Amino acid sequence: MAAPVRRWLGCVAGIGGRLYCQLQRTSRYSTATQSLYPFAVRKDHLAFKLFYNPVRCMFIQTQETPNPNSVKFIPGRAVLDAGTMDFPNPTTAFCSPLARHLFRIEGVKSVFFGPDFITITKGSDDMDWNLMKPDIYATLMDFFSSGLPVVTEDAPRSDSAVTEDDDEVVAMIKELLDTRIRPTVQEDGGDILYRGFQDGIVQLKLQGSCTSCPSSIITLKSGIQNMLQFYIPEVEGVEQETCFCT
Repeated sequence: MAAPVRRWLGCVAGIGGRLYCQLQRTSRYSTATQSLYPFAVRKDHLAFKLFYNPVRCMFIQTQETPNPNSVKFIPGRAVLDAGTMDFPNPTTAFCSPLARHLFRIEGVKSVFFGPDFITITKGSDDMDWNLMKPDIYATLMDFFSSGLPVVTEDAPRSDSAVTEDDDEVVAMIKELLDTRIRPTVQEDGGDILYRGFQDGIVQLKLQGSCTSCPSSIITLKSGIQNMLQFYIPEVEGVEQETCFCT
């Protein structure tokens, strides 16, 4: 019985040896064992995939506005959860880390945030957008990759929603502004806020690209005033709220 057992053990050993050779191959020129998975992911490639930050490759679009001194930057991601925020000077940017970074760029006069865009206004016609845009692009990409909030929790918000204290005329003015006028103005990188209604005159505040736009008066009188008067007979005129921002 000993001989058959030895033959059986030898057969098992031979099969095991062939299986091991199929799983492991030894190079002719090296004693290092080679894997049978030539397409296995390399460790350095895996590390690249793990630490690769797609925000650094974000695509930022720009859009011209009716104001030649203002440009609308669209980062392709949400800027504000809702509403808009205006920063006419560096002092007002205390509640926004992003606005403070943008004001450090030479030539930036004001910053305006919309739901999905940022409008930047330069200080003078002498400033060249071709020189300013690279710094703005870099600032936006670095900020969005940092994970910092665009605005802090104590940021004041401009709310023009209808309240219980508003009478029928004021409620109609606010609703018309929010549904018909403000969306169109925001497409041009600006905004218009309700500030009051007295003696038939609607007080409005221009923000963003509309602040120093040469055609802002035409927009107020020919566009907004005509629309408000068409739907609301009580409106006799529209005036812009005076801003003494420095």
